[in-house]
Amino acid sequence: MAFIHHTTMTPTKLELLTDWLPKQSWYVGDAKTPELVKAGGFRLDDPEGTVGIEFMVVADATAQEPVAYLVPMGYRGAALEDVPGETLIGTSEHGVLGTRWIYDGVHDPVVMEQLRALLRGEATPQHQSKSDTPDPSVNVHGTGPDDGDDVQVNRVLRPTEATQGFSGHLVAGWTWPNGTAAWGVLATVAPRI
Repeated sequence: MAFIHHTTMTPTKLELLTDWLPKQSWYVGDAKTPELVKAGGFRLDDPEGTVGIEFMVVADATAQEPVAYLVPMGYRGAALEDVPGETLIGTSEHGVLGTRWIYDGVHDPVVMEQLRALLRGEATPQHQSKSDTPDPSVNVHGTGPDDGDDVQVNRVLRPTEATQGFSGHLVAGWTWPNGTAAWGVLATVAPRI
């Protein structure tokens, strides 16, 4: 199980995301500098113990109606090779582990493999800020991915009550800036066509 260090990161994850998020094609906000707040998320363990894996939900409070985004992140002790430059969210100095290269998890092979394992029921979601603590609020419904299936991460989260129509889906909650709880589908399994 991954150990969560309660220490500083400079710049913080929210500072890095504030700069990175508006540059993404799926960003729906109007503000060039969003006002991001941590709204939820969970972690997964890397079986090799080298990559930190976090699925962070952030809410942008600058819009008239707040928008929630899912940002999977891979924390690494060295730069990834053979990935496009825009997949790097940024680097940060961790108070215990030193320099961390933080990648958009949809382009990090370890992050995506562990997401696939979670959808197959082979990994356990972990609490976002507590070591060795499963997070029972993160649920997988339906059938996990086969070798030929795609896993699609929902970047802009929509609150939902109905989850029909998916062969497999990952459901979790987040909290809006006003304190209201919401639930939605974070990722789905789609057969390749």
